[in-house]
Amino acid sequence: MQGLMMDYPLTLDRILEHANKLFPHKRISTKQPDGSIHRYTYADLYKRVKRLANVLQKLGVKQGDRVGTFAWNGYQHVEMYFGIPAIGAVCHTLNIRLFPDQLAYVVNHAEDKVVFIDATLLPLFERASDKITTVEQYVLVNAPQGIETKLPNIVHYEDLMADVDDDFEWLKLDENTAMGMCYTSGTTGNPKGALYSHRSMFLHTIGENQANALGLTEADSVLMVVPQFHAMAWGLPYACAYSGAEMFMPGPHLKPEPLAEIIATEKITVAAGVPSIWNGLYHELRQNPRDISSVRALIVGGSAMPRSLIKAYEKDLHVNVLHAWGMTETSPLGTVSKLQSHHANLTDEEKWDIKAKQGYVVPGIEMRIVNDEGEELPWDGTTMGEVQVRGPWVVRDYYKLEGSSNQFTKDGWFRTGDVATISDDGYMQITDRTKDLIKSGGEWISSVELENTLMAHPAVREAAVIAIPDERWAERPLAAIVLTEDAGDITADDLREFLLPKVAKFWIPDKFVFIAEIPKTSVGKFDKKVLRRRYTAGELG
Repeated sequence: MQGLMMDYPLTLDRILEHANKLFPHKRISTKQPDGSIHRYTYADLYKRVKRLANVLQKLGVKQGDRVGTFAWNGYQHVEMYFGIPAIGAVCHTLNIRLFPDQLAYVVNHAEDKVVFIDATLLPLFERASDKITTVEQYVLVNAPQGIETKLPNIVHYEDLMADVDDDFEWLKLDENTAMGMCYTSGTTGNPKGALYSHRSMFLHTIGENQANALGLTEADSVLMVVPQFHAMAWGLPYACAYSGAEMFMPGPHLKPEPLAEIIATEKITVAAGVPSIWNGLYHELRQNPRDISSVRALIVGGSAMPRSLIKAYEKDLHVNVLHAWGMTETSPLGTVSKLQSHHANLTDEEKWDIKAKQGYVVPGIEMRIVNDEGEELPWDGTTMGEVQVRGPWVVRDYYKLEGSSNQFTKDGWFRTGDVATISDDGYMQITDRTKDLIKSGGEWISSVELENTLMAHPAVREAAVIAIPDERWAERPLAAIVLTEDAGDITADDLREFLLPKVAKFWIPDKFVFIAEIPKTSVGKFDKKVLRRRYTAGELG
């Protein structure tokens, strides 16, 4: 017997309708490339999304077509987040930090029909354009008239928008229609496409806005430092629109000083970004203090935030850090690390131990850890296993690779590649990626734990640990270290002494190398494959 429930498709136009009816006055602000700030309201967004839907139909975009976006975080990019899915097309956010060959591969693999390009990023895109075969139309955003480019079939975004009206009736789409696509950052092999549906993103939005998750409300002003190409800006544009929270988009202004200014002057309450961003911001705020007391949650994801940095933010700057975990394949939110009522009487040090974990699954996601045989392991806080997840916003396969990937189990779980423990009260802590674990003399060494311990040293700004070959032990750890500006004469022996009381003796790296900067992936994670290549080439001593 079926339930007598209303047929109400979970499509993204419902989110925009809600924002327009309840929060038409709330603002979306963007720091433009020239430093000026563009502001408008959800009512303006609503009308311009309808204009964009008309533009896309005029360009010949049909349901199911992929439409690429190559742009900074900004109000026009938010319009694309809603306008492209509004006609049943797929918003394919292109990573602006991909190498030209990777960018061309992703555009061709997705078969993007139209690509929107921010004018300041045009030189980056042009490097890949000779190898791109599928695009029929390029739309330039914020470009001066008469701009010179090697790209064919150029039109200007605002010209197109001025040529149509905002009379558009939402299409009656099936909620399982694809709405968005993001490609993984391609740490091994070619990037792989994760395709999201209206239903999955709608449910992700509800999941993200739960009080036990990010809990956004109309009182919030959210700074999205996380790029819009990084798993749809972690779904935050949709979460803000549904909750009525104001959005602030930093555009290309991602260095510590402008971010600190934005937080202080705009009274930001929630800011979201990767650890490397918050590491730089912390040092900026220590050197040039500003009033950032408005911040109620500094959301960190993308990779593990060192416990020492969490402690520093909370103790020195009185800013609450909210650790989260997810992946492109999970849309991305999977877990958050909020303290619960039974933690109330813990010491600050014990609380920071918990906040350094990736946390508990948000309602809507299921999680387990398994051994190499696929057997489920206990939640006891010490047993390590591979993290597997499933839920309504977790992909079931990769685009155009259906059935060929071994990352999906036969019983419907996604193999994340993360190795973790889970405590008896459900807090997950990642100990490593399966490919980054170091096996020395038959014993496992966690590169993540070593990195976090090293970054607790006051002279260490960043630390990345990789495995290097060893005749006796098979593998040993090498630590690549970036020192702070005022570190003085810190040596490898100083760091060994620092580690001795904190980790097992066999964990201590055989080799420390001091470098100016640790290479990062396109989404701000330590790029260990580059470090491994540099070691193999003899560049790390």
